[in-house]
Amino acid sequence: MGKLAGRVAIITGSGRGIGRATAERFAEEGAKVMVATRTAESGEATIRAISDAGGEAILEVADVADREACRRLVARAADHFGKIDILLHNAAYADGGWLEANNDLHLDRMLDVGLKPCFWLSADALPYLEKSRCGRILVTSSVTGNRWVSPGRGAYSAMKCGVNGFIRSAAIELADRRITVNGVEPGLTLTDTIDRLTTPETLAQMAAQIPLGRAVHAREIADAFVYLASDEAAMMTGQTLVIDGGATLGFAQPAAFDDHSV
Repeated sequence: MGKLAGRVAIITGSGRGIGRATAERFAEEGAKVMVATRTAESGEATIRAISDAGGEAILEVADVADREACRRLVARAADHFGKIDILLHNAAYADGGWLEANNDLHLDRMLDVGLKPCFWLSADALPYLEKSRCGRILVTSSVTGNRWVSPGRGAYSAMKCGVNGFIRSAAIELADRRITVNGVEPGLTLTDTIDRLTTPETLAQMAAQIPLGRAVHAREIADAFVYLASDEAAMMTGQTLVIDGGATLGFAQPAAFDDHSV
């Protein structure tokens, strides 16, 4: 029996990266998974991986920036599986842009994909989560915005700060209904997006600044979500787990002080 045996999970953005790794891990732990993704091809690849490993999953092609699409995917999961125990919003729009370059279309897309569905999906899934003995709302946040910032990432940082605000406020609001709300803040994580946007040399330079000496694997983020979805985290709510190899603690190399007593 896996840690999530018999539970039903919806995972958005699960066609690739952290979402796919988490869908696969949930299935390994016995959960039945709805793979919700905007691109059918990537979603089908996740479904095949789960099926080949002996798990059970269905695909819903949906753009979670569309309010009606959120309603439909929750309704389909409930109709197909008969219940919903876990809602994990992982989808995000991760684009950069300097302050003067952030037009309304860019800002709207950032919030419509990354933040608004936290509210929409939770509201739609709430009637089912209330009936579950282990109702969980989970969100992929980020260390960006919440632990550190960089130029050109203002909109993304603000969106992820909003995600953490949602986690805390929803946790206190839903506590009396025994639904927990938590998230994970990944640091630099090896995904196909990182591969596409960086060179091996740049990635090596970035990893060198991480105290533990490497980037995070997507499966390691998935493992954190398995914990948060399991009975082991029953008394944890309103929190985020930082999985970043110590990157937000500071530089890996010691400071060069002449006087070591300082």
